[in-house]
Amino acid sequence: MLYLWIKAFHIVAVVCWFAGLFYLPRLFVYHAGSSDAASLARFCLMERRLYRGIMLPSMLATLILGLWLLHLNPLWLKMGWLHAKLLLVVVLIGYHHICGAQIKRFARGENRRSERFFRWFNELPVVVLLAIVILVVVKPF
Repeated sequence: MLYLWIKAFHIVAVVCWFAGLFYLPRLFVYHAGSSDAASLARFCLMERRLYRGIMLPSMLATLILGLWLLHLNPLWLKMGWLHAKLLLVVVLIGYHHICGAQIKRFARGENRRSERFFRWFNELPVVVLLAIVILVVVKPF
Protein backbone atom coordinates (compact mmCIF):
# COMPACT_ATOMS: atom_id res chain seq x y z
CA MET A 1 0.00 0.00 0.00
CA LEU A 2 2.86 2.41 0.82
CA TYR A 3 4.29 1.78 -2.65
CA LEU A 4 1.08 3.01 -4.32
CA TRP A 5 1.06 6.21 -2.25
CA ILE A 6 4.67 6.92 -3.13
CA LYS A 7 3.96 6.23 -6.79
CA ALA A 8 0.92 8.53 -6.77
CA PHE A 9 2.86 11.40 -5.21
CA HIS A 10 5.76 10.75 -7.59
CA ILE A 11 3.39 11.14 -10.56
CA VAL A 12 1.95 14.36 -9.09
CA ALA A 13 5.46 15.75 -8.59
CA VAL A 14 6.40 14.83 -12.18
CA VAL A 15 3.28 16.57 -13.51
CA CYS A 16 4.07 19.72 -11.52
CA TRP A 17 7.71 19.72 -12.62
CA PHE A 18 6.76 19.30 -16.27
CA ALA A 19 4.18 22.07 -15.99
CA GLY A 20 7.06 24.36 -15.06
CA LEU A 21 9.38 22.90 -17.71
CA PHE A 22 6.72 23.63 -20.33
CA TYR A 23 5.73 27.08 -19.08
CA LEU A 24 9.08 28.66 -18.15
CA PRO A 25 10.54 28.53 -21.69
CA ARG A 26 7.24 29.99 -22.96
CA LEU A 27 7.81 32.89 -20.56
CA PHE A 28 11.30 33.19 -22.06
CA VAL A 29 9.71 33.57 -25.51
CA TYR A 30 7.62 36.50 -24.31
CA HIS A 31 10.44 37.94 -22.23
CA ALA A 32 12.84 37.90 -25.19
CA GLY A 33 10.22 39.76 -27.25
CA SER A 34 9.63 42.48 -24.65
CA SER A 35 11.40 45.79 -24.45
CA ASP A 36 9.60 47.99 -21.93
CA ALA A 37 10.90 48.08 -18.35
CA ALA A 38 7.59 47.08 -16.74
CA SER A 39 7.26 43.93 -18.86
CA LEU A 40 10.90 42.97 -18.34
CA ALA A 41 10.54 43.32 -14.55
CA ARG A 42 7.24 41.38 -14.55
CA PHE A 43 8.76 38.49 -16.54
CA CYS A 44 11.79 38.36 -14.23
CA LEU A 45 9.49 38.07 -11.24
CA MET A 46 7.25 35.46 -12.85
CA GLU A 47 10.21 33.35 -13.99
CA ARG A 48 11.93 33.46 -10.60
CA ARG A 49 8.73 32.54 -8.71
CA LEU A 50 7.91 29.70 -11.09
CA TYR A 51 11.44 28.31 -10.88
CA ARG A 52 11.90 28.59 -7.12
CA GLY A 53 8.33 28.08 -5.97
CA ILE A 54 7.13 25.29 -8.25
CA MET A 55 9.85 23.79 -10.41
CA LEU A 56 12.60 23.32 -7.83
CA PRO A 57 10.39 21.74 -5.14
CA SER A 58 8.68 19.56 -7.77
CA MET A 59 12.00 18.39 -9.18
CA LEU A 60 13.29 17.53 -5.71
CA ALA A 61 10.07 15.68 -4.83
CA THR A 62 10.22 13.80 -8.14
CA LEU A 63 13.80 12.69 -7.48
CA ILE A 64 13.28 11.77 -3.83
CA LEU A 65 10.09 9.82 -4.49
CA GLY A 66 11.63 8.16 -7.56
CA LEU A 67 14.65 7.04 -5.54
CA TRP A 68 12.29 5.74 -2.86
CA LEU A 69 10.45 3.71 -5.50
CA LEU A 70 13.78 2.31 -6.70
CA HIS A 71 14.67 1.42 -3.12
CA LEU A 72 11.43 -0.55 -2.87
CA ASN A 73 12.01 -2.21 -6.28
CA PRO A 74 15.78 -2.67 -6.70
CA LEU A 75 15.30 -5.27 -9.47
CA TRP A 76 14.27 -2.41 -11.79
CA LEU A 77 17.92 -1.38 -11.85
CA LYS A 78 18.61 -4.45 -14.01
CA MET A 79 16.09 -3.37 -16.66
CA GLY A 80 17.17 -1.49 -19.78
CA TRP A 81 14.07 0.69 -19.96
CA LEU A 82 14.89 2.12 -16.54
CA HIS A 83 18.47 2.91 -17.57
CA ALA A 84 17.13 4.83 -20.57
CA LYS A 85 14.56 6.61 -18.38
CA LEU A 86 17.20 7.60 -15.83
CA LEU A 87 19.39 8.99 -18.61
CA LEU A 88 16.45 11.13 -19.74
CA VAL A 89 15.89 12.28 -16.16
CA VAL A 90 19.53 13.43 -16.07
CA VAL A 91 18.87 15.34 -19.32
CA LEU A 92 15.83 16.98 -17.69
CA ILE A 93 17.85 17.97 -14.63
CA GLY A 94 20.38 19.59 -16.95
CA TYR A 95 17.60 21.38 -18.85
CA HIS A 96 16.14 22.54 -15.54
CA HIS A 97 19.49 24.08 -14.54
CA ILE A 98 19.96 25.66 -17.97
CA CYS A 99 16.58 27.32 -17.42
CA GLY A 100 17.79 28.57 -14.04
CA ALA A 101 20.90 30.05 -15.65
CA GLN A 102 18.75 31.71 -18.30
CA ILE A 103 16.60 33.33 -15.61
CA LYS A 104 19.77 34.89 -14.19
CA ARG A 105 20.83 36.14 -17.64
CA PHE A 106 17.45 37.79 -18.13
CA ALA A 107 17.64 39.35 -14.65
CA ARG A 108 21.06 40.84 -15.47
CA GLY A 109 19.84 42.06 -18.85
CA GLU A 110 22.30 39.76 -20.63
CA ASN A 111 19.99 37.61 -22.75
CA ARG A 112 21.40 37.06 -26.25
CA ARG A 113 18.78 34.58 -27.44
CA SER A 114 15.83 35.32 -29.72
CA GLU A 115 12.16 34.47 -29.34
CA ARG A 116 12.67 31.93 -32.12
CA PHE A 117 15.43 30.18 -30.16
CA PHE A 118 13.18 29.86 -27.10
CA ARG A 119 10.31 28.51 -29.21
CA TRP A 120 12.58 25.62 -30.22
CA PHE A 121 14.11 25.34 -26.75
CA ASN A 122 10.57 24.85 -25.42
CA GLU A 123 10.16 21.62 -27.41
CA LEU A 124 12.85 19.55 -25.65
CA PRO A 125 10.80 18.65 -22.55
CA VAL A 126 7.91 17.56 -24.79
CA VAL A 127 10.15 15.07 -26.59
CA VAL A 128 11.67 13.84 -23.32
CA LEU A 129 8.23 13.39 -21.73
CA LEU A 130 7.04 11.38 -24.72
CA ALA A 131 10.10 9.13 -24.53
CA ILE A 132 9.79 8.64 -20.75
CA VAL A 133 6.10 7.73 -20.93
CA ILE A 134 6.79 5.20 -23.71
CA LEU A 135 9.67 3.70 -21.71
CA VAL A 136 7.63 3.37 -18.52
CA VAL A 137 4.46 2.03 -20.13
CA VAL A 138 5.81 -0.11 -22.99
CA LYS A 139 9.15 -1.11 -21.37
CA PRO A 140 10.72 -1.82 -24.79
CA PHE A 141 14.08 -3.10 -23.50
